[in-house]
Amino acid sequence: MTTLSIYNQNQPETAHTVTSDPQVIRDTLSEQGVRFEQWPTRDLPADADQERILAVYGEEIDGLKQECGFQTADVVSLTPDHPQKSELRKKFLDEHTHSEDEVRFFVRGQGLFYLHFGDQVYAVMCQKNDLISVPNGTRHWFDMGAEPEFTCIRLFTNPEGWVASFTGEDIAAQIPRYEALAGVKA
Repeated sequence: MTTLSIYNQNQPETAHTVTSDPQVIRDTLSEQGVRFEQWPTRDLPADADQERILAVYGEEIDGLKQECGFQTADVVSLTPDHPQKSELRKKFLDEHTHSEDEVRFFVRGQGLFYLHFGDQVYAVMCQKNDLISVPNGTRHWFDMGAEPEFTCIRLFTNPEGWVASFTGEDIAAQIPRYEALAGVKA
């Protein structure tokens, strides 16, 4: 289930707000400039490749490209048997920013975006059919868990793709990780 949990960075062990109401999530994130939508998903075979996924969601991708100026789209997919899952998880777990919006549409599975605004951290558990657009310059990180299971469409204005600028802050280590928020045993 898609959820939003909000933490005070000075009391990171417990969320002071938790909701799974999509409209509340959308409105709360919108106040911070974050776009959140839920789109209908389509049935795809488990082994659908990037070309097939991009073709099936071509209308939505083209709409976002026209609206927001995105130049490229690709698909990232991780499963529990991925040989580099630990390295990839670690890569995204430190707080960072981007010089462009970070846009993800979850075709299957789930992942956890953490967004750092002032002294608050918003943890957004995104699921199949969730679109999130994190504005450029927003301090954030992503946790896919130790056993990742997701497929996302990513859109970029920079043809080079994912380029991060790490903040060097340790806030990401203080807020509960994916396993705690997803109810997964570590």
